[in-house]
Amino acid sequence: MAKDKKQPRPKAETPKGFRDYFGADVDERKAMLDRIAQVYHRYGFDALESAAVETVEALGKYLPDVDRPNEGVFAWQEADDETWLALRYDLTAPLARVYAQHRNDLPTPYRRYAMGPVWRNEKPGPGRFRQFYQCDADTVGSASMAADAEICAMLADTLEAVGIERGDYLIRVNNRKVLNGVLEVAGIAEDDTRAAVLRTIDKFDKVGEAGVRELLGKGRLDASGAYIDGVGLSDEQAGPVIAFLMAGDEVDRRLVAGLELAKDLPKGVKSHIQDARDARDPVVAKKLSVSTEAFATRNRMMLKYLSEVVENSSVGAEGVEELEQISGLLEAQGYGPDRIVIDPSVVRGLGYYTGPVFEAELTFEILDDKGRPRQFGSVAGGGRYDDLVKRFTGQAVPATGISIGVDRLLAALRAKGRAGVEARGPVVVTVMDRDRMADYQAMAGELRAAGIRAEVYLGNPKNFGNQLKYADKRGSPVAVIEGADEKARGVVQVKDLILGAQIAESATLEEWKERPSQVEVARGDLVKEVAKIIAAHGGDDG
Repeated sequence: MAKDKKQPRPKAETPKGFRDYFGADVDERKAMLDRIAQVYHRYGFDALESAAVETVEALGKYLPDVDRPNEGVFAWQEADDETWLALRYDLTAPLARVYAQHRNDLPTPYRRYAMGPVWRNEKPGPGRFRQFYQCDADTVGSASMAADAEICAMLADTLEAVGIERGDYLIRVNNRKVLNGVLEVAGIAEDDTRAAVLRTIDKFDKVGEAGVRELLGKGRLDASGAYIDGVGLSDEQAGPVIAFLMAGDEVDRRLVAGLELAKDLPKGVKSHIQDARDARDPVVAKKLSVSTEAFATRNRMMLKYLSEVVENSSVGAEGVEELEQISGLLEAQGYGPDRIVIDPSVVRGLGYYTGPVFEAELTFEILDDKGRPRQFGSVAGGGRYDDLVKRFTGQAVPATGISIGVDRLLAALRAKGRAGVEARGPVVVTVMDRDRMADYQAMAGELRAAGIRAEVYLGNPKNFGNQLKYADKRGSPVAVIEGADEKARGVVQVKDLILGAQIAESATLEEWKERPSQVEVARGDLVKEVAKIIAAHGGDDG
């Protein structure tokens, strides 16, 4: 009789594209999200937790096909009715479904924020995971540009609330309608050609002006030497598109050249801006160009320039008017171009949005993997999407919102040393006598009742040194010790583990005697003594 083949043990490894989050990481993320939620709540937004699973039909743009049912999303088919279901791809499509389903019970406009994981069935890579956190805020049911301005103001307040200082970020605002006007002026009418132009200008950050110009025309050789076919526009057609993309540089040039504000330039600022432009560093140039009161009208200059670019297009003019409204509303609230700026170079996702688009960029420098300085880059994006709910209702429902990349924002806070939480474990009540477990549990219960995090050691108590090693590994601030002698005398030993570590690291014998890390207190004073030690080290009782 053949021997049954032994089943191999499963590998203890995280699936590709996924990762595990441990205590300190979870606490750090929660602390940041709590601060974000406070800002959103202050603006009148309500929390929403939608289902993690949606019908693939509701998700819309990633419908499965017969051969590849999991393309784009993690999807499966129900056996009873053959409905395709999928883990949510983002938090916006579920919002559209929720609003369409419950619109008769929800206020209009409906303002909601949502935080949670999303899943994408895409090829993972460095810093690119298949499960990650998003943090969204949206207003559904208002066509007013006040809703878009509010989102931008709230995003600025959010970045500052979590620890990004003013001057270290810039929220850039553009409008899809302005670009539609540019395409109209350029004589580009076919939908396929327009889509190709959108895809091309979306590469502006990677290939720059020259690369986009080549890709709008005949094509270009990429870094690998492969030839990429272009859209096929003539130079005359490509001209308005390039003028739109380079609007920021042109406005800075006008500033430096003396148009409108040159007489007000503080001494030295002109040369600094020119130096930044010569260094081909547009982020630095923008930061310099909005850093003084002399540039308070920069947004107005940008709007004037865009009006020139789209002067023969009604939809383009409508887009400029919307940007003027947003700029005026923000300026009235004190949000100047040092925080929020009109910037046509924001091109990401323009195929999805129907009006204003926003992007929050962190402008401070970090070092890449090779030790080279670079700007941190974008941590949030969003805009107006007036057609999404219409998929469900058949009626146009205006909507606008923002999505924050939680992991990227956390990485930025770590880079600035402002992640915000200190990992500290619970007080550990040690076990000196197995038969007195009820006494030790009573101590932990008293500490917990006072709001102090505490646990009883539940491993093998035979080796007391191992109990203290366990407490150190947990990051515990205090260990509580009560042997038979202490029990008989009605006292407990309270060991300050933080002070003990400090003394062990640097103190002399005399200092060690003067600053004992372990004290004996009456059993009834246990909670008070532990609370005092925790407070002395800058902690709270929780």
